[in-house]
Amino acid sequence: MEILRVENLTKIYGKGDTAVTALDHVSFTVEKGEFIAIIGPSGSGKSTLLHMLGGVDTPTSGKVYIDGTDIYKLNESKLAIFRRRQIGLIYQFYNLIPVLNVEENITLPLLLDDRNIKKEELEELITTLGVGDRTEHLPNQLSGGQQQRVSIGRALVNNPAIVLADEPTGNLDSKNSEEIISLLKLYNQKYNQTLIIITHDENIALQANRIISIEDGKIAKDEVIR
Repeated sequence: MEILRVENLTKIYGKGDTAVTALDHVSFTVEKGEFIAIIGPSGSGKSTLLHMLGGVDTPTSGKVYIDGTDIYKLNESKLAIFRRRQIGLIYQFYNLIPVLNVEENITLPLLLDDRNIKKEELEELITTLGVGDRTEHLPNQLSGGQQQRVSIGRALVNNPAIVLADEPTGNLDSKNSEEIISLLKLYNQKYNQTLIIITHDENIALQANRIISIEDGKIAKDEVIR
């Protein structure tokens, strides 16, 4: 089942002589449950691509369909709701709300939607994340690895169509990096969660099912490795 379709996605910053093409007619599809790594040198356009897939930046041209929805045909308010419900975003620097505790940070997307929290599902998520003894702690009382686990929980709490992770281990040591990738792989394999990771780390990329290489705003290689 196709969960993501990208058609001729293009992003140009600036105009005239100062114009910079960050993405140049990028097209690909993703099936539900795939684990994809997007790699490329700094400035290649991979982070720009992730922002377009996540609906947090607007393309110059092209289309992004997530679970059949053309996300850039949605108005600003509808896109914000769609993004909250269907796209889980994980960042390098966690982006947790400092005045909210662990449980509140994880459940924030549900609270913003005024939706009921299913206690059993929440407890299972918190236990799997390994932060069951930290639910009342604030972000500044957590280690970097624990904060990233909370941000993963926030991304997963809505059972989104896709999870997008931008260098999710870039701020962590090797032990915590391995644990975070193992956690993401668990959700990919156990719950068939579609996962797309931007990474500079070749070891992480090689754990994916498929690697897309970006160079100069274009797809240089797209290969299934398992």
